[in-house]
Amino acid sequence: MVDLAELLERRRPRRVDARRNFDALLAAAAEAYTQDGPDVPMEEIARRAGVGVATLYRNFPTRVDLMECVYLRLVDGLVRFGESIDEPDPWIALVVWLRRFVEDLATKQVLGTVLPLESEAYRSSRTALYAFAEPLFQRAQRAGSVRADVDVDDVLRVVFAVTAGVYRDDAQRARAVQMILDGIRPAP
Repeated sequence: MVDLAELLERRRPRRVDARRNFDALLAAAAEAYTQDGPDVPMEEIARRAGVGVATLYRNFPTRVDLMECVYLRLVDGLVRFGESIDEPDPWIALVVWLRRFVEDLATKQVLGTVLPLESEAYRSSRTALYAFAEPLFQRAQRAGSVRADVDVDDVLRVVFAVTAGVYRDDAQRARAVQMILDGIRPAP
């Protein structure tokens, strides 16, 4: 499996203070992209991180460099979260992970529309995401909790499509996600 943390670590500076700034910039950028979209000014991201613009550009020479690192961190966090799920019931484990995936999609979708599909960050993230999700999904399928005629790619694509919509509120989004979950369950 692709080690996203390793890809991200290669980009992180060595000095402790520089690493702290790097991490603050990633957190500020993720929040800004989620709230304001991919065109948020770089100066605004630096301000939110509490660093100067020169520090931002020293770490991330281009907007795409910053977006790639935010994307890598997001997907790595999602995979690590999935690996930490200590749930013996395969259906519950899948549902817990998919719900977290949906929560994280706000930032992921913003970046996914901007990042080049051929970028290393995008390709590596997709590979890592599917490498984690497929066994989780297949485990639930073998247990009879998921329909036999769907695969992980079907489910993730539907989740992407449904969560890309604009909703009145979080409750409406939760209902849409529940419809996906209901739809992948075998008929009684």
